[in-house]
Amino acid sequence: MSPTTARRGLLLGAAALVTAPWVTPRRAFAQAASPPAPAGPFSLPPLPYAADANEAAIDARTMELHHRFHHGAQVNNLNAAIAQAPQLASLPLDELLMKLPEVPENIRTAIRNNAGGHANHSMFWSIMGGRGGQPAGEVMAAIERDLGGWDQFRTRFEQASNGLFGSGWAFVTVSREGRLAIVQKPNQDNPLMDGNRVLLGNDVWEHAYYLRYQNRRAEYTRNWWNVLNWDAIGQRYAQAKAGTLKV
Repeated sequence: MSPTTARRGLLLGAAALVTAPWVTPRRAFAQAASPPAPAGPFSLPPLPYAADANEAAIDARTMELHHRFHHGAQVNNLNAAIAQAPQLASLPLDELLMKLPEVPENIRTAIRNNAGGHANHSMFWSIMGGRGGQPAGEVMAAIERDLGGWDQFRTRFEQASNGLFGSGWAFVTVSREGRLAIVQKPNQDNPLMDGNRVLLGNDVWEHAYYLRYQNRRAEYTRNWWNVLNWDAIGQRYAQAKAGTLKV
């Protein structure tokens, strides 16, 4: 092979890497994300709808990455932490979070972050896939009674979502008596850590919206109302009053 031919081959190979930047990273990412998950009591729930069901607010690629890799990693990490304290394996997720101060100190942070994330995301998927609009019945009555009516509720909830510094969640909590309140939580903290149940919540970590919205969190939180499933949220409200709502 002549020196000219060899140089031409090297240049062509380099050009292929430059002009096809996604090929190698995607393959490497898929390979890095595929080791067997640690066995344990918790598993990743499937999305209850197609990944493109929330396109009015969240694109399908974000849904896929968010569910499979972010939520999936939290489930794997939670099982890995539980393996270090087998006495915790029989606790349901809600009880594990409510008993966080009793968790061994060496795994408490891992349990806080990953059990919280598992609970938060399991709730998050379950309340979307709808067509937005406004709730009816007891949920609307509770919003009018406790949160100032629909318009004020939306404004206050978006302020809680957009005003959270860094990563975290905005939640509406619900008591056994059906009373509602708006709370913010940092990182993957969940209101169950304070003994409160969640009616609904929005994820404002950047990975939840950045592919479509970049830094425009307010646009994401405004569009998010368009994909809420108020029938599912109404079922959560009824479960909370009946004492059967878990996460």
